[in-house]
This record gives sequence, structure tokens and C-alpha cells, in this order.
Amino acid sequence: MKRINETIVIALLGLVLGVLGTLTIQKLFNPQGKFDGDYNRWRKLNLILQEVQKNYVDTIDMKGMTDAAVTAALAQLDPHSVYLPPVELTESETELAGNFEGIGIQFNVPNDTAIVLSVIPGGPSEKAGLMQGDRIIRVDQRTIAGKKTPQDSMVRLMKGPSGTKVKIVVDRGGEEIPFDITRDKIPVNCIDAAFMIDNHTGYIKLSKFTRTTYKEFRQATEKLLQQGMTRLLFDLRGNTGGYFDQALQLSNEFLEKGDKIVYMEGLHRPRQEFDADGRGHLKDVELSVLIDESSASSSEIFSGAIQDNDRGVVVGRRSFGKGLVQEPLNFTDGSGIRLTVSRFYTPSGRCIQKPYAKDYAYDIYERYAHGEMTSADSMKVDTTQVYFTVKGRRVYGGGGIIPDLFVPMDTTKATKFYINCNKKAVQMRFASAMFDKYRSSLADISDFSELDRWMDSVSLEKQFLDYAYAKEGLRAGEKEWKESRAYMMPQVKALVGRYSKLDDEAFYRFYLPVDDALQQALKHSSTID
Repeated sequence: MKRINETIVIALLGLVLGVLGTLTIQKLFNPQGKFDGDYNRWRKLNLILQEVQKNYVDTIDMKGMTDAAVTAALAQLDPHSVYLPPVELTESETELAGNFEGIGIQFNVPNDTAIVLSVIPGGPSEKAGLMQGDRIIRVDQRTIAGKKTPQDSMVRLMKGPSGTKVKIVVDRGGEEIPFDITRDKIPVNCIDAAFMIDNHTGYIKLSKFTRTTYKEFRQATEKLLQQGMTRLLFDLRGNTGGYFDQALQLSNEFLEKGDKIVYMEGLHRPRQEFDADGRGHLKDVELSVLIDESSASSSEIFSGAIQDNDRGVVVGRRSFGKGLVQEPLNFTDGSGIRLTVSRFYTPSGRCIQKPYAKDYAYDIYERYAHGEMTSADSMKVDTTQVYFTVKGRRVYGGGGIIPDLFVPMDTTKATKFYINCNKKAVQMRFASAMFDKYRSSLADISDFSELDRWMDSVSLEKQFLDYAYAKEGLRAGEKEWKESRAYMMPQVKALVGRYSKLDDEAFYRFYLPVDDALQQALKHSSTID
């Protein structure tokens, strides 16, 4: 629809310009013969739109034209200055607020049917009686099971303002059961997992920088410190950023008083610097930061501050390169724009923002195509932009944070059996089937060692191979399974483990042995010499 609207606007503008070029018609519009098209005051754009409104042959959709014009205009700036219609603005703000209004469940869609993965404690669904493993058949009057309903559409149907009601019909053990649920505010955690890997090493996975990030982070680290943590592996892979102040507060936890964290500067914004105040609680904890090509914005601010101050080791692959400061401008109709006003720079002076190349939107794909994901030698490093850390180590600009320790993406494990299973989501559907079969025992397990023993007791590997063949006709030969097993079984265990009380903690614990970046971080010291 946006593209259609933009096309209409362009066509209309072309029509008006053509009319203005015809002397006789032009005099009907403007007796003086010429319009004042002063670009510095946006006169030409305003006049064109006014003339379209006054003279166009049909009724004008002013809202559609205005939205399309604004979208097209902002597209001439940078990739992150955008116009957000009311629905998109609400979703954007909700994602980072640390809570949303809805029914309080997490679900998967392995077989064209939403299956409740977990029910948020104290939320509306738990109070109403929804249970883990329930299959959602209908939301109000709309059937969503078996209809190829997009997952985001399912979410929209279940979300809604606090105090409103929604009727959810679920399949539980072959019986359809209706629930009337009153929506409410639901807390959204940004920390996916926080646990001890060994007696001294803690692990925290942060998914985004929301309003509650610092609070959650402090709670998680306090718990890990009590368990003996002297070293932290902080996982920011896939973290696309969020609130700037939360990145500042997390950086401050690790840095000494006066250490530079970041500065921002723009044509109409004077340079503004942010330093640590020395009151952080983790200044003596060794630190390794994990990043990848999807780590962006606040993730890069944190990683750059740690790297430039030689406070820890950055492990993984080059980050995304999104270092722009957006200021919001909201309108009374619920829409708004996010306008870039400054750029972020690391303490050494590196601009985090990568260049606005013509393939900007496909940059991640281009990195993969050119081998950067698998070879450090293929990484784009602008050697003309040399900067130095506090201890004099060389770091390079050009966009994004280049890790101290590069860990390539391992593509050697992708056997034919593994690829075919992934295509058909066999692992995820098997996990759902295992929960149906062992609900009474699996759902009550809250200890990781007990969960691991339970999986061995039910012959999980054999059941998975039998399931893949029976349901999808996929069979791995002895040699192929030998190549696939070490990588696939942790994945299978991780997905099944999410149906226990450990939830995402089980997922990340089981994935540890095959997580190359995390294993490399464990092997290398996080102390910079």
C-alpha cells in the first residue's frame, strides 16, 4: 500500500508539473504566471500539494497522500529516519517499553497451530487457566488453527488494551475449552538467560535494550555474584539495540571513573560526551562480550566502550554498524517520525555508523556472499581509519565494531539430513510432540541436571530419528548421522528443554557445547594486556 501511495504521489506531482508547464492553464492557476518555488522554504512541495488539492480531477485522499509524501521525503535522508503510522509507532514503543498489554503467553507455531510454550506467572492467562501445551484454535470469532495465519496476525488478535476481554478457545487433550480472558499489562523480560557455566564464569544473554534492562541486569548479576562469578560472558548477539540510556548504565557498571563511554555529534547538535562515574558494581569482573552481524546500536555503544577502554575482549563477528541518534516527533493522530540528528562515536573517535551504500538493506547478505562470515581475511576493514585504545591497541573505523577475536560461522555441519530437517521444522515439531507425550513429567522439571538425565531416560535420540522418518520420511544414514549428531542433538534437547520450568535457560544451557563463539570466549582470557 505504501508503494502504491508513493507511486500515486509521484504521478500526481508529475501531472501538476506538466500542467504548470502549459502557459494557458498556468495562468488559470496563477495570474502572475509563475510560482515561487523556493527550495529553502519548502515552497515548491507545499505549492504542488496545494494545487493538487484545489485542482485535481477526483477526490483526494489527503491522509494517504500526506503519509506517502512524508515517507518518500524521509527516504532521501538516511536508512533510519522514518515515518511510523499509528500502528507501527505503537508496536515500536511497546517493544522497548518493557511491558505490553495482552494475555500473557509465549507460543510457538510448529504445525500451523499456535501452541502455548509458557504462561507468564501472575498474568491474565494463568489466572484464567491456560496451560503450557494448549493449542489455540480460535481468538474471539476467528479460527486461527490450520489456516496458515501469520504469526504476527495471531499476536495482534491476542494483544489489546488493559481491561478489554478476549475469548480464547484451546484444544487440550482433544477437547475444546473456552476461556474468557481480561487483558492486562504484561512484563517483558529482556534477559533471556542468566546462569553459571562453571564455578567462576557467569553467562547472560540480553535480547534488547528496553526500559527495564538495567534493572534486570543488576538483578541477574547480583544473583551470579552470590554464586561465585568472577568472570562474565555477556552475549549481545542478535541484539539490535534500544534505549541509549540503558547502554550507558550497563557500560558504567564495568568502567572506572572518568572512562569515556561514547560521544554524539551532528550538524545541529554540539558534541556531547558521556563518561563513567566510577560507581559500577562489576569493575573487578573479567568480561567477554559476544557480538555478531545483528548486534546494533546500543549493543555497539557498549561493545565499543569496553573495547576502546581495554576493559574486556570482544568476540564474534563484525557488528551491524548502526550508530545514528534518532529523535522522536509524534503527532496527535498517533503517528510520528524518527529523525536522525547525530552520530555515535566510540571513545577513540570511531564512527559506529557504516556508510549508506546502495546495498545497505542487503548488507548482511553481502557479507555472507563475500565470505566475511566464514573468513577473517574477507572482513571489510578500512585501514585508512586507524584509532587507538587506551592501551595503544589499533582499532579500525568504517562502521561497526570489529571483534578482538573473530569466530567464523561454521557451515561444515550442514549435512543433507540437517538441512531437510530445518526446512520442515522437524526439531521444533518433535519438541512439541514430546511435550504432549510426557507433559506430566517434563513440565515439572526445574533442575538442569535432572532434565538432562530425564532426556537420556526416554531415549530422546532414538525417538527423534524415529519421528523424523515416520512423520517426514527423513532418514540419516549411519555416516551422515555421525556427522550431524554432535550438532543436532543439543539443538533437539534445547527445544525440548524449553517445555520444562527452566524455559530459555534450558535452551541456552544445552546449546553451549555447539556454540563456537561462546566456546572460544571460554578458552581465551578476557584480560587485555
